[in-house]
Amino acid sequence: MNDMPDLTMLAVDLAAITLLTVAVYFHRHRRRDLVVAFFGVNIGVFAVSNVLASAEVAVGLGLGLFGVLSIIRLRSSEISQREVAYYFAALAIGLLTGLAPTFDVLPTVLVAVVVLALAVVDHPALFASYRHRTVELDEAIGDDDQLRCALEERLGGEVRAFSVQHIDFVNDTTLVDVRYRVRPAAAIRISAVREEVAA
Repeated sequence: MNDMPDLTMLAVDLAAITLLTVAVYFHRHRRRDLVVAFFGVNIGVFAVSNVLASAEVAVGLGLGLFGVLSIIRLRSSEISQREVAYYFAALAIGLLTGLAPTFDVLPTVLVAVVVLALAVVDHPALFASYRHRTVELDEAIGDDDQLRCALEERLGGEVRAFSVQHIDFVNDTTLVDVRYRVRPAAAIRISAVREEVAA
């Protein structure tokens, strides 16, 4: 009689990806399509790496899968930097658990660290007052100080950095990529709105 395969790491993988995608990502960002993508990538990577893993090919297999799948996904559609982080986390969890044929403490701890790290750094309360926007102004402004003042007036915050993408003196517009910090009162209101939406 053949021994039953050890499915402990599969259970670890499923628990981790469910926690990451449903309890953390979907709860905060509400994108169902990416939940499906994260699950699909994770389970697929786990299955392939688990079947093909061996002492001889494990490292090369892991790096190869990580690289190829990353290129395919990142070229297929535009996603935010936050979603890129979740995507790589789903890949990493699948590899860590798939390359361990039986229960192993180190991969399990690393998986927990990945999930916990994203849960913490993507928390809405962390750097809640900082924003990033691409803004098109209805006037052509070539002077940096004047542009900064115009941005702060319209955005209601303190501009920390900006980069002019395009100035159109014919149509009188300025396209700016700006990073700013909202004023404390505004930040409190925004946080309250976010909590109401998430509830």
